[in-house]
Amino acid sequence: MATVTIISDEARTVDGAAAGDRMTLDAERLPDAVGWQLKPEGLCQADVCVPVRDRDALFVDGRLDVAAVAGALGRAAVVDAAAGIAAIANDAETRRQALDGLQAPDFTLNDLDGNPHRLSEWHGKKRLLAAFASW
Repeated sequence: MATVTIISDEARTVDGAAAGDRMTLDAERLPDAVGWQLKPEGLCQADVCVPVRDRDALFVDGRLDVAAVAGALGRAAVVDAAAGIAAIANDAETRRQALDGLQAPDFTLNDLDGNPHRLSEWHGKKRLLAAFASW
């Protein structure tokens, strides 16, 4: 078991495993990782549940596949298993509203010293966010 980081509305570090092109975790770690919980009625967060037709498709060797969970929620995901990092996109409606309103959704990232900062902290101030991909 290793420590993995999953970035969705915030970056969260949990116990998981990353190998090949997959990141997996035990089902009980899912709420800590992405804020959703796997229940008999589907993937649930607070009073919202998304039905899952093929529950078995979420699992690989008895563990939840992070990308499969994201797909079941209708979200895109990218996994860099070598770095132990996965990113899960916002849902389509949130992305559409952000594009229409020209507003980035609020998110949290750590600075170089490990201190968390939300985008909303810098409202009205100019900031440069540099992002890159190794592929």
